Amino acid sequence: MTKLLLLGVPVAVAMLNGTAAAPAQYHVRATGAPHQALLGRDPRAWQPATAIDWGSAPYRTTFRALWTARGLYLRFDAADPDPWFTMTTRDDHLWEEEVVEIFLDPSRSGHNYAELEINPGNVVCDVLMREPWPAKQFDLSWQFADLDTRVVPWQRSGEAIGWSALAFIGWRSFATLPSISGVSLPPRAGDAWRFNVFRIERPAGRSRPALDAIETAWSRPSGPSFHDPVAFRDFVYEPPGAGRDQP
Repeated sequence: MTKLLLLGVPVAVAMLNGTAAAPAQYHVRATGAPHQALLGRDPRAWQPATAIDWGSAPYRTTFRALWTARGLYLRFDAADPDPWFTMTTRDDHLWEEEVVEIFLDPSRSGHNYAELEINPGNVVCDVLMREPWPAKQFDLSWQFADLDTRVVPWQRSGEAIGWSALAFIGWRSFATLPSISGVSLPPRAGDAWRFNVFRIERPAGRSRPALDAIETAWSRPSGPSFHDPVAFRDFVYEPPGAGRDQP
């Protein structure tokens, strides 16, 4: 049976219930750091970002985000002693292997929101989610118009211990969402979108990807799918120079 690891607590998919335990908001700090430093995982560039994490060893995941006038920067750090992938084409079904994911809902409607997945080989799947679970409808032909991603492996003594996925999404990428009417692009300081972040880990490897698969969510879904807008949390854009209080 696939398991969903919610904030470090393994729960069988069929038993999912209750409300999310994650904080109500994530605060996205503004930054003036260079593009290449952010996509290169430069510690100084990412120092202002608030970190949130979920899951348990050896598959802990940490997420950070920053924003500029040009676009949104995302960073996932995934501890993993054996990251793997076989899919190499954009919009392959990456969710069937190992992947990190974010859902971004600028209109806060729970419909027509954007999804980005990145696998350990820096292959992306970008999706327009027209309808969430339980009547899921999605469009794989939709793409982020301005997207730049990187994957940085972690090693210790020559052995894999994890990987980081970094992404830049230009604001114009969101302009084609059907639900974008009335949403400022770029956002204004204080604007709040909705979001959630996820990880799929398949420790049995490429030969048996479904065996003991672990699906992890930062904010707990109320059912057997990540696509639960009730579990989404506020993604608040802070003005330049804002403090670094935790969300």
